[in-house]
This record gives sequence, C-alpha cells and structure tokens, in this order.
Amino acid sequence: MTAASVAVVVGNPRVGSRTGAVATAVADRVAAEVGWDPVELVVVELGGLGPRLFDGSDREVTAAVARVAGCRLVVVASPTYKATYTGLLKSFLDWYGTTGLAGVVAIPVMVGAGPRHALAVEVHLRPVLVEIGASMPSRGLYVLEEEFGDLDRVLDEWWSDAAAPLRASLSASKV
Repeated sequence: MTAASVAVVVGNPRVGSRTGAVATAVADRVAAEVGWDPVELVVVELGGLGPRLFDGSDREVTAAVARVAGCRLVVVASPTYKATYTGLLKSFLDWYGTTGLAGVVAIPVMVGAGPRHALAVEVHLRPVLVEIGASMPSRGLYVLEEEFGDLDRVLDEWWSDAAAPLRASLSASKV
C-alpha cells in the first residue's frame, strides 16, 4: 500500500514551536479520521529556511515547495502576527504560481494569544491559499494559546464541522 502524503508547513520563525505542534496534531487527526495508514508526513519548518526563501535558486526551498505540492493534504500554520500570518509564510507561499497547489486539499491553521484575531485564518490565510490553487472544503482552525493544553477537545469540535467536507474532498483528491 502506498502511503498517503500529508504536508505540514509551519510559518513560525522558531523551529519546534507550538504552532508546529498544533499543525502536526491537525494533520495526524485528519489522517487518522480518514483512515490513511500509512502516512508519509512532510514537515516544512520555515524558520529553518529563513533568508533562503528569497533565493530563487535555493535547492532545499525548491525541493520543499515541490514536496508540498505533491501531497494530497497540506496543513498550513502560522502564529498570528500583526493580525495576520507571518511574512516567513508569505515568502514561502510566493514560490507557488496560481495553480501551484492545484489538486491539494489545504487546511489553514493559526494560533493566537486572544480571540480578537480569530477571523485572521479565514480573512487572511484562506485567500492566499485559494490564490495558489489549493482546495479548502472546510473552515480553517484558530487555536488560542490557552487551549494548547486541551487541544484534543478543540480538534474534536473543529472536526465535527470539518469531517464531511474534508472526507469528500480527500476521497476525490490526487492519489
């Protein structure tokens, strides 16, 4: 059996961040819920790529861009920074053309200190993912820092709404 490919793109400048942990938990939950076993998990920590994101010839960035585009599912995560996603994430997403993520199901995820920026995931992150061709059948996920200790409950609540559209899209996405 071929492993289902799932990517996690972490827009936090700090490698090993809580943002990355939340994104990986989302990817693991979705893969388990749709019955993907085995799963090939591709994790792209943008904090480790830093200034190389601005070098159009960088081989590691080019490889990361291609690996993400080749996945069936991508969880794109960022801390909330100045009421939107990080410039680091924007720099990575700029590597994709308007059809760069065609055929890829994406889940936008943002984490933040307070509820006042909860719409940032839908108002700011979703549109850029649509612009580069990703399919987003469910709403994104905004996780408050105070909820990190209760992430299973947060994911349960999100999954109750996201399950049907994600299952349908993932069954129809590229193999």
